[in-house]
Amino acid sequence: MVKARFEWDPAKDLENQAKHGVSFLQTQLAFAAPSRVLAEDLSHSTVEKRYYCFGVVGGGILTVRFTYRQHVIRIFGAGYWRKGRQLYERERQIHE
Repeated sequence: MVKARFEWDPAKDLENQAKHGVSFLQTQLAFAAPSRVLAEDLSHSTVEKRYYCFGVVGGGILTVRFTYRQHVIRIFGAGYWRKGRQLYERERQIHE
């Protein structure tokens, strides 16, 4: 299995930690979750495609917003958001 590479803006990481209580380092756990769900962010995919990763982390459903640039996953937002949990649960029901 190929190991994924991650990157992020350190200032954006600090801002996300203050606002949502999640570090971008923690977000990697959502990608490793066996029952993760990936989805394209259709409302924000204008110049480049953006995606969501939903995964069980720390007893909740963590939503990670990211893009994929030159074989690197670039994180730009994350949190335990109600809408992300709802999308995750709906997708898991469809595929089970």
